[in-house]
Amino acid sequence: MTQAQNDILDLIIIGGGPAGVTGGIYAARKKLKTVLITGEFGGQSNVSPDIQNWIGTPHISGADLAKNLEKHLREYESTEQNETTLIIEHPSLAAKVEKTNDIFKVTTSNGTEHNAKALLYTAGSVRRKLPAKGADEYEHKGLTYCATCDGPLFTGRDLVVIGGGDAAFETAAQLLEYAKSVTLLNRTDKLSADAVTIEKVSAHPNMTVITNADTTEVLGDAMVTGVKYKNTETAEEHSLECGGIFVEIGMIPNTEILKNINDVLDTRGRIEVDPWTQQTKVTGLWAAGDCTNVRYHQNGIAMGDATKAIEDIYSVLKTK
Repeated sequence: MTQAQNDILDLIIIGGGPAGVTGGIYAARKKLKTVLITGEFGGQSNVSPDIQNWIGTPHISGADLAKNLEKHLREYESTEQNETTLIIEHPSLAAKVEKTNDIFKVTTSNGTEHNAKALLYTAGSVRRKLPAKGADEYEHKGLTYCATCDGPLFTGRDLVVIGGGDAAFETAAQLLEYAKSVTLLNRTDKLSADAVTIEKVSAHPNMTVITNADTTEVLGDAMVTGVKYKNTETAEEHSLECGGIFVEIGMIPNTEILKNINDVLDTRGRIEVDPWTQQTKVTGLWAAGDCTNVRYHQNGIAMGDATKAIEDIYSVLKTK
């Protein structure tokens, strides 16, 4: 199916996580003529067995969250293109993004073409996986990538954080509120976190920082029981018992299809946005969620930023 060239939508939304679904609902409520394109609903939270910080719901699995997001969005779904408030193209991936003059054209993996005056990009990111033996096997069995989501589940345990940046030290600081102890393993001798943060977190009596420690294996039986790491200077191998592992070695934004548009991405591939409006440097392009260069990445933040983006999109399209 190809959208007629003269059938110009108000908005295209790419992504079906909390940011994309929030954008779709708010756009539909404002009667913006919108299409939302996504391969799946839920985003990174899909694989979480127990989410405890989805406000208003003390416990929910990632799978149930994804179902609820889709159900809520489909309350606003239209089926006729010429009468649409919201068209949902799922499952489908955005394969190509182009901008000609003031119009965005998105071509999907199904061969559909959509044209719109504005684009809200919410395709999120993926966590950089720990390249160690056993890491995949023990993911969600004591190895996790989100302290805010899962930290309270590890109360009273000896924990390991892998990484040396701000995210790793902020994760360690959170975990110290619950854990018996926290040991941070960093592959090089240089910690990239802010110096003040390093000093403050490292001073905690239950905190240990080990540098030149390359994590080589995750140990366990039914659940994680420890890690092996190798000293990158001496090649000496060590084992460390623990009851949980939190990996903070970076995120990879899902922004590959925007590389042909100038002035959108920073050097790390994240979309640069104005935090007041979520606008990018490219007229007509907004972004929200984990694919952006905001400092913190959480479901609640993604939803708030998407709400902010739709308010600004509506203002630009309809009132200015």
